[in-house]
Amino acid sequence: MGKHVVLGTGPTGWYTMEELVASGHEVVMVNRSGLGSMPAGVRLQQADLYEPGEAAKVMQGAEAVYQCAQPPYQSWAERFPQLQERIVEGACRTGAKLIVADNLYMYGEVAGPIHEGLPYRADTRKGRLRAELSGRLHEAQRAGRLRAALVRGSDYYGPRATGSVFGGMFFRPLVQGKPARMFGSLDQPHTFTFIRDFGRAMAAAGRHDEALGEVWHVPSAAPVTIRRFAELAYAAAGFPNRVRFMNRFTLRIGGIFVPEARESLEMLYQWEKPFVVDSRKCTERLGLQATPLEQGVRETVEWYRGGEVAGG
Repeated sequence: MGKHVVLGTGPTGWYTMEELVASGHEVVMVNRSGLGSMPAGVRLQQADLYEPGEAAKVMQGAEAVYQCAQPPYQSWAERFPQLQERIVEGACRTGAKLIVADNLYMYGEVAGPIHEGLPYRADTRKGRLRAELSGRLHEAQRAGRLRAALVRGSDYYGPRATGSVFGGMFFRPLVQGKPARMFGSLDQPHTFTFIRDFGRAMAAAGRHDEALGEVWHVPSAAPVTIRRFAELAYAAAGFPNRVRFMNRFTLRIGGIFVPEARESLEMLYQWEKPFVVDSRKCTERLGLQATPLEQGVRETVEWYRGGEVAGG
């Protein structure tokens, strides 16, 4: 059971860590501040991963490294390439396996299920950036400098995932019976990824060498409409559905005051058309199953009702 290093202490990093600890691994969590409460036996280490040599320092002696860190959403273009470059440099120098938490932006608009074999045809700024970052990882692998796997999830929700689209702005008012707001079409099928399943997929890719050199989509429950997702969440909270729709104009106005809302506008196609993710590869080859949607929603509602306050 070698040392496993998780870069980033957000929700993806947290549930990757929990899965690794449950498997008996030594785990080191890394963030920029060095602050945070960790479970017994898990060490927290401070590092500024943008600085040369810092990534390699925290990766020394690691069997696998999990890249779960990212810049603020509105700073991707300026900061993401440098962050990934430093992390890849560290993995190449130390020989550690690198497991990268990724999203689905690089595929662009897709007619039909989104699977791992699709080309990268994004025409949005953030989609092209994700395609570029993925391309660099593929090149480093082909050159034999890097052993890596990319794990991609859809829009995620769950305990601790307060910053996601279906995070605090959706669930906090919902558990109080207040209107929760959402954008896009309420009646198009959409794949939602439970954050614990993201962590399980990351840990599985790090434990199985056959996962290296490939892309994996996180096992996710069958797609449902936003309206249906909201119905399940309100029902779990014991209230009637009160979800409210925000159109593009509303988002543009909100973007004047909220940078994240402004940055979301170019990705609205994911919410206005069917967005269905095929994750059979991960289920069939790594043996992972998606958490049923009703269970995931129920756990999320329970966390926002009590666990969030208690730090769970």
